Amino acid sequence: MAKKACTKHVFITGGVVSSLGKGLTSASIALLLKRRGYRVRLQKLDPYLNVDPGTMSPFQHGEVYVTEDGAETDLDLGHYERIAGVTCNRNSNYTTGRIYSAVIAREREGGYLGKTVQVIPHITDEIQAAIRSLDGDDVDIVITEIGGTAGDIESLPYLEAIRQYRQGIGRQNGLFIHLTLVPYIKAAGEIKTKPSQQSVGILRTIGIIPDILICRSEKHMAREHKEKLALFCNVEKELVIEEVDVAHSIYEVPLDLARQDVDIYILEMLNLHVNALELDDWKRMVGTAISPKAGEVDIAVVGKYISLRDAYKSIYEALHHGAIASDVKLNIRMVEAGDIEEKGGQLLEGVQGILIPGGFGERGIAGKLEAVRFAREKRIPFFGICLGMQCAVIEFARNVCGLDGANSTEFDSGTAAPVIDLMEEQKTVTQKGGTMRLGSYTCLLKPDTRAAASYGALKVNERHRHRFEFNNRYRDALTGKGLVLAGECEGKPLVEIVELKDHPWFVGCQFHPEFQSTPLKAHPLFRDFVKAAVKQRADGA
Repeated sequence: MAKKACTKHVFITGGVVSSLGKGLTSASIALLLKRRGYRVRLQKLDPYLNVDPGTMSPFQHGEVYVTEDGAETDLDLGHYERIAGVTCNRNSNYTTGRIYSAVIAREREGGYLGKTVQVIPHITDEIQAAIRSLDGDDVDIVITEIGGTAGDIESLPYLEAIRQYRQGIGRQNGLFIHLTLVPYIKAAGEIKTKPSQQSVGILRTIGIIPDILICRSEKHMAREHKEKLALFCNVEKELVIEEVDVAHSIYEVPLDLARQDVDIYILEMLNLHVNALELDDWKRMVGTAISPKAGEVDIAVVGKYISLRDAYKSIYEALHHGAIASDVKLNIRMVEAGDIEEKGGQLLEGVQGILIPGGFGERGIAGKLEAVRFAREKRIPFFGICLGMQCAVIEFARNVCGLDGANSTEFDSGTAAPVIDLMEEQKTVTQKGGTMRLGSYTCLLKPDTRAAASYGALKVNERHRHRFEFNNRYRDALTGKGLVLAGECEGKPLVEIVELKDHPWFVGCQFHPEFQSTPLKAHPLFRDFVKAAVKQRADGA
């Protein structure tokens, strides 16, 4: 039997500063390689000690991205799935906490046969096992992004692990890409290469020499800058790639990298055939995103983490996908829920759509309820997601059904009308991390509902992340006043979608549809929400 070809590996590291966009770059490279006919998987290795980001504040970490198999992961996995179209799972994101937990558990079981457990080789071996977990007969190339910045103490075991890994598989089966900052000093009017030289120097001291250097910059580099980086970083000049800040849309990044033949260089260095590249649909999508022809639409996002854009990363991207589908320019009005509590609904005047995203905790709830009431009474298209749906139910119960004090037991454990309550299986849960209702579940839609019309199907799968749910004791009270229960979980009477019939577009869902939206195929609910907002604008409401 012929021996299976070794899975190829691409390792992407970062230098100088964080937040350079390694996730976006990794996803863009994966898209190009996929479009050349290769089966690609993506992975993020995070140096922090949390087992996963599920218990971290959005102010610390931003959005928690949920995979189909129920893993709470880094938001970069959202880039992987949206841009590259790669389905991620729990092996797509490892943290130091998870790595050390596995090693310590094995030590407690006697798995190391009395040896002294050390960072090298035991931790680095565990990291390599994590990298190897994505290998398989159905994958050609694995792209692994290393979180953090070269020089961070926390990142050192990961850098040593990928050095060892590439040594083990050979140069034709693995390569290193270093994403670094080439700053433009405005006062001097100069681009400086020294920080990148020093960053590569840090990698070289541990035995990693980048094969490709990708340079983030505000300005285009001159030939002399590329020559200097090539000379002092020991990289071929044509492999010094610039990644200048895109002017309009992050979806321009793959096209920019393709123009510089990054994917060709990668395939040649991995000794893989360079197949034809087809990006016509992507180019059309980017053209629509940059120059929409059907005007503009204003949509308010009412949340409690508005000051941190990454907290609602997938929400914003899914809204933009809906705008692309309608060929309109989207203007997002980010409204702090607490500000509505102080100033009222006037902060929402002039918008054609209102969205309330997910979240936890009582802060800002009064403002979100006021936003729901404003949308319902003013007949403005409304979309509530997870907590946003729960707020819609609470507002309807209070102001339409007359259930004074109706609330969620998350905010008031003694409420007389707990229209939202803790899920039955959650009542015995004591641990916080990884214990919510997580991952993909099947939702059965009712015919002749707005949701069914949007999906064009009566059975769909969506991802969840919650502990509280619609309280079935209040089904009759709420439906009797006009609330439509448009979708329920298969095999369980869990309300997944609520609607209002006598409203232009009013939908709330317990799941997170934003996790399945892509720029080439907007999620049906986001697509139709934006479409409803466009109609609202056209009607002059």
